[in-house]
Amino acid sequence: MKFLAITLISHHAATSPTERFGEVVATAQLAEELGFDGFGVGERHEWPFLSSSPPVVLSHIAAKTSRIRLFTAVTTLSLLDPVRAYEDYATLDHLCGGRLELIIGKGNGAAQAKLFHVTTEDQWERNRESYELFRRLWREEKVTWSGRFRPALEDAQTWPRPLQRPIRVWHGSATSKESVELAARHGDPLFSANVSNPIEPYAELIDHYRERWAHYGHDPADALVGAGFAGLYAARTSQEAIAAYRPVFQARLDYQRKAGIPIVFPTLEDAIERSSVLVGSPQQIIDKVLRYHRRFGHEVMHIPADAEGLTPARHRATLELFQSEIAPVLRAEVPSRPFPSPPSSPAASDDRVPAVAGGTS
Repeated sequence: MKFLAITLISHHAATSPTERFGEVVATAQLAEELGFDGFGVGERHEWPFLSSSPPVVLSHIAAKTSRIRLFTAVTTLSLLDPVRAYEDYATLDHLCGGRLELIIGKGNGAAQAKLFHVTTEDQWERNRESYELFRRLWREEKVTWSGRFRPALEDAQTWPRPLQRPIRVWHGSATSKESVELAARHGDPLFSANVSNPIEPYAELIDHYRERWAHYGHDPADALVGAGFAGLYAARTSQEAIAAYRPVFQARLDYQRKAGIPIVFPTLEDAIERSSVLVGSPQQIIDKVLRYHRRFGHEVMHIPADAEGLTPARHRATLELFQSEIAPVLRAEVPSRPFPSPPSSPAASDDRVPAVAGGTS
C-alpha cells in the first residue's frame, strides 16, 4: 500500500494566511522526510479554505522537496477552462521534475458555483467535457475540438508541452456514478473520498467502477483504486488516542453544525466504529485499514496532512508513529503497483526542444 497526506488548507483566525501556507509547505517537507509517497493539495473556492490555487502551492512545495509525488486533490475541472488548467499543470510538471499526478472532480460547495456560474444541472457535463479536452491537450501537439462550455479550438497548440506523456489522472469519487463512469471509460484510476459517510456507499461506487471497467474492455487486474480516511491520531493505547483526539472531533462537529452540514457521526466513539477516522493504537489502525481494504481493494490511501487542532508535537508524533509502525505493516500486507517514475529531464545546458520519452499511464 502507498500513502498520501492531503490538505484542503482550511484556515481559521489563529494564524495569518501567510503563516498557514507556511505550515502547509513545512508539512509537505515533513511528509517527504518521514517517507510518505505523496502530498496532495485540494481545491476549494470558499471559506474557510485557502486552497483556491493548487498549482501555485504545489509549485512552491516542488521547490522545497525532491522525491515525494505531488497530487491535486481534487482539481475542479468543472470550474476551470481546460486550456488554462493544462497550461498550469504542464508547467508544474516540469517544475517538479515529473512528480505530478492529478485527481480531478467536479468539486463541492455552493459558493464556488456562484463564483463560476456552474449549476448542479451542468456541473457533471462540464467536468466530463473539460477532462476530455484536457486529456487531448496533454497528449496531442495540435487539437481541433468543439464543445458546449468554451470556444472551439482549431489546430490549437499549447505550451509548454508536458514532461510526463501521458500523466496519470485519478478521478475523485464521493457520491455520484458520473465520476466513476468517466474513470472507467478512459481506463483511469479511481480515488474514493470515503470521509463523510459509512463504508457501504463508497464500496458500492467502487464495485460499480470495477463493473464498468470490465464493460469498457479493460483488464480487471489493471483497475486501480485509492481511498481517503477522515482523520488520524495514533498513540500507544486507544485510551490515550481517544483522549487526545476528542477535542479535534468536537471542533469538527461544531463547525459542521455552524455550517449546516448534517451530522452523520454524533460521537467520537460512533465515528471510530462506523466512519473511516483512524484513532487508536497502531494495531487498531492497521486492523481498520485492512477491514476497508477487504471491501475496497484499494492500493493507495490518504490521511489528512493537517494538525486539525493537535499540538505541533502531537501532530508530528502521530505522523512519525504512522510511518514507523503502521505503514510498514500495511505495505507488506497490501501489495501495490509502483507509482510512475519521473521522466529524465534534458541537460540544463541543452536549450534545444527535447524529444520527451513516454511516461506511465
